[in-house]
Amino acid sequence: MPTVHPLLTTAEALLSDGTTVVLRPLGPQDHRAVLDLHTEGLSEESRRMRFFGASRNAPRQAADRLCGQGTTGLLALGAWVGEELVGEVDCEPLDDPPETAELALAVADRWHHRGVATLLLEHLIHAARARGTRYFEADTLFGNRAVHQLFADLGLPVQRRFAQGEVRIRVPLDESDERYRSAVDERGRRADVASLAALLRPASVAVVGASRRAGSVGRTVLGKIRRGGFAGSVWAVNPHAREIDGEPAYPSVRALPAVPDLAVLAVPAGAVPGAAEECGAAGVRALVVLTSGLGAQEARGLMRACRRHSMRLVGPNSLGTAQTEPAVRLDAEFGGAFPRPGSAGVAVQSGGVGIALLSRLAWLGIGVSSFVSLGDKYDVSGNDLLRWWEADGRTDLALLHLESFGNPRAFARTARRVTRTIPVLTVDAGRSTAGRRGAASHTAAAATPTVTREALFRQAGITATRSIEELVEAAALLHAQPLPAPRGAVAVVSNAGGIGILAADACAEAGLELPELPAELGKLLPPGASVRNPVDTTAAVDPTELALFLRALEREEAVDAILVCLVPTALGTTPARDPVRALLEGPARRRVPIAAVLLDQQVPVRYRNCADSGVLPAYSDPVAAARALAHARDRARWLAEAPSGPAEAQGCDRNTARSLVDGYLTAHPDGGWLDPLSTADLLDAYGLPLTTSVWARDEHTAVAAANGLRLLGHDGQVALKAYWPGQVHKSALGAVRTGLGSESEVRAAYREFAERFGTELAGAVVQPMAEPGFELLAGVVQDKVFGPLVVLGAGGTAADVLADRVARLAPLSERDLTTMVTELRSAPLLLGDGAVPPVDLAAVRSVLTRLSLLADDFPELVEADLNPVILRPDGAVCVDARVRLEPRPSFDPYLRRLRRPAAAEGE
Repeated sequence: MPTVHPLLTTAEALLSDGTTVVLRPLGPQDHRAVLDLHTEGLSEESRRMRFFGASRNAPRQAADRLCGQGTTGLLALGAWVGEELVGEVDCEPLDDPPETAELALAVADRWHHRGVATLLLEHLIHAARARGTRYFEADTLFGNRAVHQLFADLGLPVQRRFAQGEVRIRVPLDESDERYRSAVDERGRRADVASLAALLRPASVAVVGASRRAGSVGRTVLGKIRRGGFAGSVWAVNPHAREIDGEPAYPSVRALPAVPDLAVLAVPAGAVPGAAEECGAAGVRALVVLTSGLGAQEARGLMRACRRHSMRLVGPNSLGTAQTEPAVRLDAEFGGAFPRPGSAGVAVQSGGVGIALLSRLAWLGIGVSSFVSLGDKYDVSGNDLLRWWEADGRTDLALLHLESFGNPRAFARTARRVTRTIPVLTVDAGRSTAGRRGAASHTAAAATPTVTREALFRQAGITATRSIEELVEAAALLHAQPLPAPRGAVAVVSNAGGIGILAADACAEAGLELPELPAELGKLLPPGASVRNPVDTTAAVDPTELALFLRALEREEAVDAILVCLVPTALGTTPARDPVRALLEGPARRRVPIAAVLLDQQVPVRYRNCADSGVLPAYSDPVAAARALAHARDRARWLAEAPSGPAEAQGCDRNTARSLVDGYLTAHPDGGWLDPLSTADLLDAYGLPLTTSVWARDEHTAVAAANGLRLLGHDGQVALKAYWPGQVHKSALGAVRTGLGSESEVRAAYREFAERFGTELAGAVVQPMAEPGFELLAGVVQDKVFGPLVVLGAGGTAADVLADRVARLAPLSERDLTTMVTELRSAPLLLGDGAVPPVDLAAVRSVLTRLSLLADDFPELVEADLNPVILRPDGAVCVDARVRLEPRPSFDPYLRRLRRPAAAEGE
């Protein structure tokens, strides 16, 4: 039987036209299907191109090879739509170990130009790389343009040799190549957008479960669709009614006059799988399931129907969807009023949050392009909607409320691209302030859910807020005003000194600068005014004076944003004296963003109409305005940072590291902490600078090790560190002795360990004393959902007390290496000043890069703690490290596949 690599697993994915295809390894049971593919599925010309001739036996020989006995090392993958095998791709090793493999593929003629071969190749490349294959080779005829185009579009370099009408193709398999990942991502984006068209731009809709009962969910949605002016056909499906609200009702989806693009399901939980299957069999392409409370069996039945019939799914437990595009105008939700048309894309998991957010946006005046209540998010996710909004030609602001992530790294990659063109804001739901108190390392203690999510948002350029109110406050500014310069220097202007001081405090607390302003600006203001920042115009300022002052202020190079705080006074009771006129009669958009704080305003934020038909965001509280300006500054900084590729390092020995990891997990199937020598070997394989460490099993070998270190040139004192399996925080347990200079001191320290720890003691590590320097913590922890998180912070025994840390998700980019250092509170100590030289920043970058690569290459490395890493101007050295391994499956977050919800597992 052909050997199937365990990484060649079953997956569901989208073709370029949005069709769902099942990818799975081929086996003996597929012999008939493979034979049919090569006979009935291929034309005579296609068979000639595939087999280089018209041999009648070739199809059967191919089926025997792919599904029969005795083919060693074969990887064969098939693509299925329903019960039809529409394509296959396979490779066989040409050498041992299998560095190069011979590639072959076939796609049924009627499935050409739909991305079948490319999708199969992507999954085969992943599996082949996992077993050590580095190259694919294939022979093809010179005239086989389809195959040549396939390889040209793949995203990997292609080498060709021509001979006698044939072409020998050689493809290096590098999944980490950014060009390849971008090509995969673009193919995924196009397929995703195609699959969502029936959901977000349907030409016809059926409401399944529409009831005659007033106030029911189904009848409410049906009525809203009809009253909202939906541009297409809308039908009600109810086997117990002939008409609803004067319009015909149909007993089943099959009985409808035509097949709807979209079906909205409002039926009991037990009826959902059957209704979904009926919709799919009829040809429906998308479902919105409003029903909640599905059990595992119903969930599996729903997902089985959606995948079998290529239907995209929103929900279950969804509030519904709304599209305001004039050619659609679909209001298929049972929340509040139909959203005002506009350009904000909104996606939420919580229906309650969705209602609240839409209400605030409507009051503010921000219109919506599309609204999707994701509910339990079995299928369509925030990642899908970002891709849709990126391509819909209408959306210029994305607002998200996500309680969970199915594939955070794929989401981050999409968001990094989308946020380059439109702001993406989110409410950071599901935060936890409780650290991992029982964590066995400082790194794990730092990796709280909050830290992990913040790392995701920071790297993706997403504006993360802590409440719906803050989200709307930030959206109001970003939607109506230009971005400030990345510096974020704010001029605060007020007509009352007290509110100006409060606003200045709010800006400082938000991390905004308040630059000094030139004294000559004071000539534009009434006597007694102060142009110190914050500016106090006094209550005597009139609208004309204030307008002239603001125009002069925006021309100042030192000013990146203006915050105007106005309080009502007796001098401004007449319209002619109202200082707000200075804002509203001027342009809404200026060289720099401008926001107002109006203390007599009754709502947190609103738009005020300006003379140029633009709008100005006005806040009731300076803290809210300062937060919004800080978010705008952060976005400006992120956009100003040039995109950078993944950080790379030379000299990483993956094969040695793989041997160490596999060997340990074979001996310890449940995983555990590596012993000191194995830790040193693993870190050394990736070039991490662990100090020289010598294992000593008793006091005599400890003395010999200390003497040996001196002979190797490590003059001076040594450190002795006791070790036993399962050890945690050795310093806190008194298991470290430093500054040992003589043989007697080393011997005495070891005897003390033996007496103190008894039979637990397995031995000790002898190390040379490191020269003093700045101590850092560098570590990694694997999150089962988010992947590896790299942590950098102030180190040593006070690491947890100082809590000066930053974190990023691996793989780190070159930009991450810089910002991780500069964002530390202790960064000035690392960067140096005139009196103190900087540490070796290149060494810091190297440690972070190698940790990132190690964790990204080995998901089994669930925790690594390098503490302290001692930094000096001439390098870095780690004097203590701990590594924990666990069995973990390999997962490529960039491999195209549809998500599989936990509720539907067990298929």
